[in-house]
Amino acid sequence: MPGHEQGHLPLPGQAVYAISVAADLAGVGVQTLRLYEQHGLITPLRSAGGTRRYSGEDLARLARIIELAAQGINLTGIGRILDLEDTNTALREANTTLTDTNTALHRSNTALTAERDQLRPRR
Repeated sequence: MPGHEQGHLPLPGQAVYAISVAADLAGVGVQTLRLYEQHGLITPLRSAGGTRRYSGEDLARLARIIELAAQGINLTGIGRILDLEDTNTALREANTTLTDTNTALHRSNTALTAERDQLRPRR
């Protein structure tokens, strides 16, 4: 494959792992993955033929699910925790974007104020 280097891993969001591979990598059974999907804890992409395809991000989420389950948290509780974590991540990203926008606007305002002051006639 052109541009393909040996040892190259797929991008984190690239859904390439079949359910059996994902189960092996996560250290759980295929039925467990299906159960997690039924409970809405994970939503793998589907190929055109309907085959589940898991990404590196899905595997990281599976690791978090397994970690929470090992702490004795039931699937409903895990779902709530994951929802809160997802919301928290989205809010942090939005906050970063707003902070960056605010900084840019402040710089622009400072530059415009300086330009205005230069254009004003001196008394």
